[in-house]
Amino acid sequence: MENGSSGVLSEFQQGNVDAFETLFRLHQRAVYGWILRIVRNPAAAEDLTVETFWRIHRAHARFQPSRGFEGWARRIATHAALDWLRTGRPECALTAEVSAELAARTIADAAVTAEIRQKTALAFGRLKPKLRIAATLAVVEEQPHKDVAEALGISVAAVKLRVFRALRLLRKDLERQGITP
Repeated sequence: MENGSSGVLSEFQQGNVDAFETLFRLHQRAVYGWILRIVRNPAAAEDLTVETFWRIHRAHARFQPSRGFEGWARRIATHAALDWLRTGRPECALTAEVSAELAARTIADAAVTAEIRQKTALAFGRLKPKLRIAATLAVVEEQPHKDVAEALGISVAAVKLRVFRALRLLRKDLERQGITP
């Protein structure tokens, strides 16, 4: 949103439904993509996109037009995804995809067995949701730490710390399973 964006943002803040609908149309796809990166489940991402925009609509009065819409929406989407992850529902869908991506990105050996991929996925699924989100976005999805920090509402240093902790826990878990990462 370049020209005229401040007017739409101000109208949205004041509760204008047309302005909200404009923002929804402009940002729906990006919010869905962001959530999908976190939850790794298209059906859940669709539901969470609706939930995110419901939260955005309810919080319109707290929105600050001068700070921009994209980062604010991404932060709300991240919290909706984190809430969903905390319920424990996504483990099956998350672990299969993350397993394949982690194996492809971290282990160059083409002879990686299904057992190692499965153990890696299970170890990843055992991470706390806050660590899992940071690791998914920063390592698997290769998002800049600045974007991850903004989405999680934390500092870049905190993102780096969460990723470090996640990788350390993954390494320890895999070593306990007899895999040397």
